[in-house]
Amino acid sequence: MRKLLLVCVALCMVFMMIGIASAGSDKAGDTVNGWVTDSNCGVKGAAAGKEDCAKKCLEKGAKMVVVTDTDQKVLTVDNPDALKEHVGHHVAITGHATADSIHVESVKML
Repeated sequence: MRKLLLVCVALCMVFMMIGIASAGSDKAGDTVNGWVTDSNCGVKGAAAGKEDCAKKCLEKGAKMVVVTDTDQKVLTVDNPDALKEHVGHHVAITGHATADSIHVESVKML
């Protein structure tokens, strides 16, 4: 009975260490390079000089999006306040991306 208890405690410790290690490795998140624009313009707004159009569309209720450089994928921004100063800019965004959205942790101009 003592051996079984000792084995259970050892396994719990191993699984706890694995959980801690995997949680710590996810802090960096994903980095996406792209253009900050609006959902109306999408890929057409992913270029220099399109910031005025994007700002007007955002004021009218369009959603803020990022168009990725690699595959021109349109990602909806979960927290648009994090990018409100970067509309129309080419940026590198670090955050947590899903299939169709991104939550911004930090942003850097490119």
